[in-house]
Amino acid sequence: MKTNAFREKAMRAVFLSAACVSVLAVLLISLFLFGGGFPGMAKIGFFEFLFGQIWKPMNGIFGILPMILGSIYITGYALLLGTPVALLTAIYLARFCPQRLYRVLKPAVSLLAGIPSVVYGFFGLIVIVPTVRQWFGGNGYSLLSGSTLLAMMILPTVITVTEAALRAVPETYYEAALALGAPHERAVFFVQLPAAKSGVLAGIVLGAGRAIGETTAVAMVIGNQARMPAGLVRGLRTLTTNVFLEMGYSADLHREALVATAVVLFVFILLINLFFGMLKRRMLA
Repeated sequence: MKTNAFREKAMRAVFLSAACVSVLAVLLISLFLFGGGFPGMAKIGFFEFLFGQIWKPMNGIFGILPMILGSIYITGYALLLGTPVALLTAIYLARFCPQRLYRVLKPAVSLLAGIPSVVYGFFGLIVIVPTVRQWFGGNGYSLLSGSTLLAMMILPTVITVTEAALRAVPETYYEAALALGAPHERAVFFVQLPAAKSGVLAGIVLGAGRAIGETTAVAMVIGNQARMPAGLVRGLRTLTTNVFLEMGYSADLHREALVATAVVLFVFILLINLFFGMLKRRMLA
């Protein structure tokens, strides 16, 4: 008994230490970002920095509104394109897929999550960009190319989380729907899917986080033009690609402005998670 109690206390200490390390890492990142970003914002001017429409570091002009809108647009279109496909795929895997086919499809979905970003970017550069150029005009490096590529990249995240949420719904919900005369499809779409709405929303939010934070693949297909978004087939720049492209040669105020850009991106991620938490509590209320 004493040995079991000691093991329980020891493991509790290990788990507590791991949790504290995670929290400490987040705090250190926050301190670094906010400590390095706010001085730059103060020098530039808070409203000039956030709502300025021109980004010309060599001229001392630092307005990141084009990048903010670029991140919002590309994430929104990626969710619009990818979420329906991901939800239908997850429903098929959880409730309709034969076991033999499942053994093939499930590893394929998992493999999508393991492909490096640069490989996705290379695929977008070779396949998506020429396709967009041929069918929609422009030079192919555009919002449409970036959002299509991101839609592919968020698929495994949304599919995996949504499938797990559907499988977590008690089987009695499905059986009760069948007992009341509902066909298989209605029992799944109108009983199980609403019951798993919290998990489905979690998958979509994680997909949004993946999309808004992606850098390398997006930088290869969107044209990286620091201007206000002007259409689906025009180039743009996001917050992540702005930092990625210019941090290597930045200095002084330019570097502080890039750190401040990272702060804005970090705040976006926090707001997404806060919104999800509020929406989840309202759903469960």
